Amino acid sequence: MIVQRETAGQAEEIHAVTFAAFGRAPEADLVDQLRVDPGWIPALSLVALDGDKIVGHVACTRSDLGGSPVLGLGPLSVHPDHQRRGVGKALVHTVLGAADALGEPLVVLLGSTDYYPRFGFRLASEFGITPPVAEWTPHFQARPLTSYHPSLRGAFTYSEPFNRM
Repeated sequence: MIVQRETAGQAEEIHAVTFAAFGRAPEADLVDQLRVDPGWIPALSLVALDGDKIVGHVACTRSDLGGSPVLGLGPLSVHPDHQRRGVGKALVHTVLGAADALGEPLVVLLGSTDYYPRFGFRLASEFGITPPVAEWTPHFQARPLTSYHPSLRGAFTYSEPFNRM
């Protein structure tokens, strides 16, 4: 398996993998909408390849935290035929490393508190970060990167396409 940056012509296959991973359209459609949004960061849209076949995808998009730019991670998708084989782990480690190398301060996500803490994510509330929807609080997490500063606090806002979900 190789993790690399998404290239031209892979959008349809990424859509199919995301649809298969979630078993429904909203997340797959979200990736398509994010790709044409100003918050899209091409360098942080990564695919996992098994040979020449895409088996996973992750993206981080520009988000806002109390008026400061940060990243929102997601969706993270792994085709069901390749789940529990380290694909998601490789994608998350790679996108966090890439984000850190770009000087990003913080990555935020809504996800499993059983899965994401292994990558250094902690409840966002520990950092003074509030989610867009209060009910998300028990699963809303943040991961500081090298350029993080504790003054990054406040209300978090995802890229606009997340509001259509």
